[in-house]
Amino acid sequence: MAVSTRNVAILGATGSIGRATLDVVASLGDSWNVWGVSGHSRSEELSQIARQTTPEMAVLTGDADPQSLDLPGKTRLLTGADALVELATAPEVDVVMAAIVGRAGLESTLAALQAGKRVALANKEALVVGGPLVHAMRQNGGELLPVDSEHSAIFQCLTSGGGSLSEGKKSVRKLILTSSGGPFRTWTTAQMRDASIEDALKHPTWNMGRKISIDSATMMNKGLEVIEARWLFDIPADRIEVVVHPQSIIHSMVEFEDGSILAQLSPPDMRLPIQYALTYPERLPCIAPPLDRSRAWDLSLEPVDHDRFPALNLAFEVARVGGTAGAVVNAANEQAVALFLDGQIRFTDIVPACRMALENHQHESEPSLQRLLQLDRWARAEVQRWSCGMQA
Repeated sequence: MAVSTRNVAILGATGSIGRATLDVVASLGDSWNVWGVSGHSRSEELSQIARQTTPEMAVLTGDADPQSLDLPGKTRLLTGADALVELATAPEVDVVMAAIVGRAGLESTLAALQAGKRVALANKEALVVGGPLVHAMRQNGGELLPVDSEHSAIFQCLTSGGGSLSEGKKSVRKLILTSSGGPFRTWTTAQMRDASIEDALKHPTWNMGRKISIDSATMMNKGLEVIEARWLFDIPADRIEVVVHPQSIIHSMVEFEDGSILAQLSPPDMRLPIQYALTYPERLPCIAPPLDRSRAWDLSLEPVDHDRFPALNLAFEVARVGGTAGAVVNAANEQAVALFLDGQIRFTDIVPACRMALENHQHESEPSLQRLLQLDRWARAEVQRWSCGMQA
């Protein structure tokens, strides 16, 4: 019997997750096909990807000249943010890899879920910003599978017995997210106050983009994952926990009511959770390297220092209240990180900027998408205004 082809749309194909997804799809064989790709500003890289995969559609969302792209003859080029929705909802697409960094991936993620697609979610901001909306959209038949290594680990633990996610959640006491601790795991608050951009970008185990590397240094990245877990697994914030695991081998754990803890272990390589999100419930041979059991491994766990990393307290607060809080903190963080990378604020100003924006906004429990996007713009402007006041 012939095996039907699975068509994949990769939103954010030029980023690190997008490139890893291309590797995975290529390794899965002829029954998997890259149907569409998108990129923002790296037009030359998008052209190269298109020539390698010959997709039906390519989307350019940035301000690069579309004429600069060198695409195969069969590939249709679309431009602008609205084209992402067209790609994500194309009838031919089976799986959407949502790997656009930041809030920019929200509308296409919502549209794909509403269209009944399987969404492999690498864009945590979609859930942080629009958690209540994403939760409702899933009722239309769309599937949401996590790509973040931590959430993939939790998903794998909850479904390890072969049952559904809802069955696996029935006896859960705690979801335990692990964190490497970032480059400042052993730094004092005083040392972090004087941290340089180069210091903050030196992640100990993962090779990531600049924005997510800074989020790892503040531990805001882990905070966003707490908010994401709250919506992804529909678990209250008080049943989510964070521990530090510097080796990044234990990707997360689940504690059950009887005290048993299940964990998922593998080397730090995103191709494994990417493949699992694409092929679930099947487990197929993967190009990610296996854990080398011929050598000794130190698998240590440490408590989080919430005083040195206040981003986590802020994130748990956001996860508890929901509503508009996630959109505001996410936008404020993106703006504050950009200001830090531009040398305009200190590293230790990032989280206070986020708290300021959260406290200055009027919270709403059931916002519309339009209201969330409005608050996204407001929070960025509020942080910019706040930073100008600091420099005055």
